Amino acid sequence: MDSVVPRRTPMPAPLLQAFTAEMAIARAPGPAPLRWQAAERAHILSQPWPWPHTRTHAVMLRLALRERDVREALGQIVRLTVAAPGSAAGKYPDGNTGRTRAGLTTPMPIRGDLPDLLRDAGIALRP
Repeated sequence: MDSVVPRRTPMPAPLLQAFTAEMAIARAPGPAPLRWQAAERAHILSQPWPWPHTRTHAVMLRLALRERDVREALGQIVRLTVAAPGSAAGKYPDGNTGRTRAGLTTPMPIRGDLPDLLRDAGIALRP
């Protein structure tokens, strides 16, 4: 759970581009599963940075409220309170999707193109 984090550095441009694209999909009208998938990807990309990480949980809270998913909404409220401090301290579970069904401290496999994006940005991932 202790990742090497670039302290007080902005999100690198390629990572910021990917994060912004995923957040746009998560916020846009469309099928809920596609929006959740984008929000989860944005979450994984944003974990080392307090403000983007918190913004991702705000989007997830809006998605949960839109779906009237009380359990997910309550879980996102909790996550909103711990996202920034966790990121600032470098204490976050690599690959965690940010959803309530994923434990707050449960590391998860990082799939697809995300590991390469994170490594290219200088984020050390545990094996």
